[in-house]
Amino acid sequence: MTLDPFSLPARAVWFEASFEAPTPAQVRGWPAIASGDHTLILAPTGSGKPLAAFLWALDRLAGEPTPSASERCRVLYVSPLKALAVDVEKNLRAPLAGIGLAAERLGTELHAPSVAIRTGDTPANGRRAIQRRPPDILITTPESLCLMLTSSTSEILRSVRSVIVDEIHAGAGTKRGAHLELSLERLEAIARTPPQRIGLSATQRPLDEIARFLGGQTEDGARPVTVVDAGHRKPMEVEVIVPVEDMAELGKPSDELRPGPAVPGPERVSIRTSIHPRLLELIRQHRSTLVFDVWVDPLVDLAKEGRLRKIEPQRIDGLPDLETPRADRLREAGFFDSYRGLVLRG
Repeated sequence: MTLDPFSLPARAVWFEASFEAPTPAQVRGWPAIASGDHTLILAPTGSGKPLAAFLWALDRLAGEPTPSASERCRVLYVSPLKALAVDVEKNLRAPLAGIGLAAERLGTELHAPSVAIRTGDTPANGRRAIQRRPPDILITTPESLCLMLTSSTSEILRSVRSVIVDEIHAGAGTKRGAHLELSLERLEAIARTPPQRIGLSATQRPLDEIARFLGGQTEDGARPVTVVDAGHRKPMEVEVIVPVEDMAELGKPSDELRPGPAVPGPERVSIRTSIHPRLLELIRQHRSTLVFDVWVDPLVDLAKEGRLRKIEPQRIDGLPDLETPRADRLREAGFFDSYRGLVLRG
């Protein structure tokens, strides 16, 4: 599907000026959404899933005259993450403003859709304002949706035509998801027309189970859901490296003399001294390196032993000013004097 079905302001002036091209999730999701099918979209993070779900609704809302208050709320966005709901409300401002400015330049009259957010943090006067002046797009959480459906606020939800459920995997298979599914069915029962359901996630599996969760059940069985699988698997290379020639030598007395105060007993052969050179080699070869280790802190241990300067004598300046407990330990050990580019977790 191209951008042809969208209005000129949304298509030619705003979207094409803001993005190089639609993402696979958008190209494959828009036809199903435009046809009115219940749609489940699987796509990686950052692939434009919310815009894939919202743009069709925004374009329709902007092209329609402003309805009465009882018919105003037509798009409902539900997120299990309250912070995500706030982010979406902010992110909607860009396309709304962009489409509005595009219409103004083209001399096209468009209705600017209003947006409101209702969560557990919404004060009482904010909740009353939503009930008095319903928005075109209402953003909420599963718990707040349940509360609205059990109060007089449910009247503003009768006009909902589209329900967007983000991060749908977070609720599937849980008690919280069961409550959300029940709320969707209650919304279906009071709505003037059955709302279209659109589910979004980057990690939902198995897709057929999530699709049944999104569509819900009727007396005739599960509602049909169009599944848009725009996900992909990242290539992975797994390599097992043994940094010593003979594992049987580990733990035996070593003839190597080490700097520092004398320690009682003979020095034992340790696999750590063989891992250090390989570790530094991998760090130099890659832009990002994550080290998962059972030791307390192999890099601090490496720096304190003085082996870092022996293996990597080149000094690099311009170190970042990191303020974490672990960074302080590395700084005290002299690690920052010899190497740069560490991402640390305190």
